[in-house]
Amino acid sequence: MLSLLHIENIAVIERADIQFDGGFNVLTGETGAGKSIVIDAIGAITGGRTSRDLIRTGARSARVEAQFTGVEALPELSDMSITPEGGELLLQREIQGDGKNVCRMNGRLITVAQLREVGRSLINIHGQHDGQQLLDERCHLSYLDSFGGTEALLDGFQRAYGVLSDLRRQIAALQMDDAEKARRVDSLTYQIGELERAGLRPGEEAALTERRTLLRGAEKIIEGVQAAHFALSGDDDAPGAAALAGEAYGALSALSDMSGELSAAADRLAELSAAAEEAAELVRDLRETFDFEPGELDEIESRLDVLYRLKKKYGDTEEEMLAYLDKCRAELDQIAYSDDAIARLETARAQAEGEARQKAEILSAARKEAGKALQGRIQRELSQLDMPKVRFETQFRPKGGALGMDETGMDEVQFLMSANVGEDLKPIQKIASGGELSRIMLALKNVLAENEPIATLIFDEVDTGVSGRAAQRVAEKMSDVAQHKQVLCVTHLAQIAAMADTHFSVEKGERDGRTYTRVDRLDREQRKGELARLTGGAHITPAILAGAAELLDEAGRYKEGRHGG
Repeated sequence: MLSLLHIENIAVIERADIQFDGGFNVLTGETGAGKSIVIDAIGAITGGRTSRDLIRTGARSARVEAQFTGVEALPELSDMSITPEGGELLLQREIQGDGKNVCRMNGRLITVAQLREVGRSLINIHGQHDGQQLLDERCHLSYLDSFGGTEALLDGFQRAYGVLSDLRRQIAALQMDDAEKARRVDSLTYQIGELERAGLRPGEEAALTERRTLLRGAEKIIEGVQAAHFALSGDDDAPGAAALAGEAYGALSALSDMSGELSAAADRLAELSAAAEEAAELVRDLRETFDFEPGELDEIESRLDVLYRLKKKYGDTEEEMLAYLDKCRAELDQIAYSDDAIARLETARAQAEGEARQKAEILSAARKEAGKALQGRIQRELSQLDMPKVRFETQFRPKGGALGMDETGMDEVQFLMSANVGEDLKPIQKIASGGELSRIMLALKNVLAENEPIATLIFDEVDTGVSGRAAQRVAEKMSDVAQHKQVLCVTHLAQIAAMADTHFSVEKGERDGRTYTRVDRLDREQRKGELARLTGGAHITPAILAGAAELLDEAGRYKEGRHGG
């Protein structure tokens, strides 16, 4: 259960520490005091959506911490390799001014998504707008599946239906009229021909671009290479540097025996002569390499233009264009043999449809059994909520469409009710009042919670439109639920507040020009005053106080009677 909640800088709450108990916990207070902010904080610590607007004005960040006790080994925790120490789990979330969130679980950094995943297994929050979901027929089927535990059957059907849908898409892609087929064949044939004629080679454009750059500077290159060749090799009229170096070496080598210095100079000239000859050969080879053919630059420009035009239509690189060519060839083959392919796919589709329909029928039968059980359970719950004359029914209708099924199965489900004796059953959204919706939603949530492992249920002002004897029945029902679940409830009704095992008051005040909210745990005398405020407003008389005391006494007698006391 949720044992401790710490809040910092959330809206008007600067700082609050709330220690919850097991059983039935109630929060009351004036409208706008900050009761729902406590619920928002719990939503945040269990991975709900937040925004920087939640941060208290003037604060750099907001922080929420929640201590859970008696936590069992949840699969979500095992996936994160987190083990609750002594059954305790500490969740922390910091909401920063730049919109970033820092989340921790037992001191270990986690993501908001991981926080949400664990939070779903710890707490179920029912807001005051949940009744609108009851009016949405699209939600009725999911309620029924949750109650009946048919999710595994639904998953199996959806896998089979996914296979069927994929086969239907493949068949539809192959089915086209003769005129459309002819147009597509012409288009593919033209594209394949254009690409094949181009004779594409990977890396060709890069090589041609490099060669073009070289050719564009050809005149300067040739002049430079020829000048270097003449300087090194010379011609018939004038010797080059290589020949002159050889002559210099010959002149000194004959004198090398006369002096060590002459011998050293001759050696250096020998090295210079060899190097000059080597350089002359290198330049000679370069001159032959740069022997450009006339018109080569024009040919390269023309080829690059072809590649540019093809790239605009078929891909940014030669590899992409060749891949597109393969795709066109495959599609052309597919069209040529489409009749055979359709025949094979139709056989597979018929088999897949049979399997999906069989699973849909099994799912439908399980849903109808669950529908009967749900009707009985809701009827009993509503009777306990002072609605004994209400009739509730789960209506099934077959799906429309060519298949008679979609990804949810073959059933359309709608909840019907009759609020008064002698009235026909009609859709809930057409006849239920606000108070009736609140009680039906409470009944439904209570029934669904019985099958869920979640230990904490939170009700945020779900008593809208309820008063009098009905309010007393709602209070008793919440107290009964709190026998096997921890229940937190935000309420304005004295009957519900009186039934609480633990009562908190949320009050707003001002200090130094700022608004502050505090959360106080009430003792019996304080509870009497708060119940009197809920009953009589600002004008509290001794009679109203006496009535508040009687409410507490009646709540105590109800609990004692429930336990046979």
